[in-house]
Amino acid sequence: MEKIIFYILAFIIIIFAVASVSSKKMLRSVIYLLFVLIGISGIYFLIDYNFLAAIQLTVYAGGVIVLLIFSVMLVHHIELELELATVSKRILVGLASLLGLGVFLITIYSHEFNVVENTITTTTEDIGLGLLSYDAGGFILPFEVISILLLASMIGAIIIAKGTKLTNKKNDTV
Repeated sequence: MEKIIFYILAFIIIIFAVASVSSKKMLRSVIYLLFVLIGISGIYFLIDYNFLAAIQLTVYAGGVIVLLIFSVMLVHHIELELELATVSKRILVGLASLLGLGVFLITIYSHEFNVVENTITTTTEDIGLGLLSYDAGGFILPFEVISILLLASMIGAIIIAKGTKLTNKKNDTV
């Protein structure tokens, strides 16, 4: 049963990933990306990585997609038509993808993977305490720095996207 669910999730991820990069509408591409990220979290749930699946849903499928949708809406390009690549670029990307797939398959099938018995279980509480710890090995400072970096990059993207509109409003009022 798990194998069937895996193949269904993999099929959904592949279909929506192709739709995301081949769609001409920007908002549709973001929505297709949302389905890809939800499918990936489904695979995490399937292999019993519940914490990672929850993070995938909240941070990526929730936060990043909402951030992308708001960014698209703020710059008034919700119906922006993306240009299609030329045939030569499509062929080149297809060949590069097939080459990457070949390297991946050769690597996977040339190595023997052994199952390792793991007696140590990590709970969500252990992960949370490690992330929010001030002690050595804690990640509270990088966590705060990344949140400030994301906020600054969002503000910068809005200012760049609306640069001429913001400067024209200032000149009109003076």
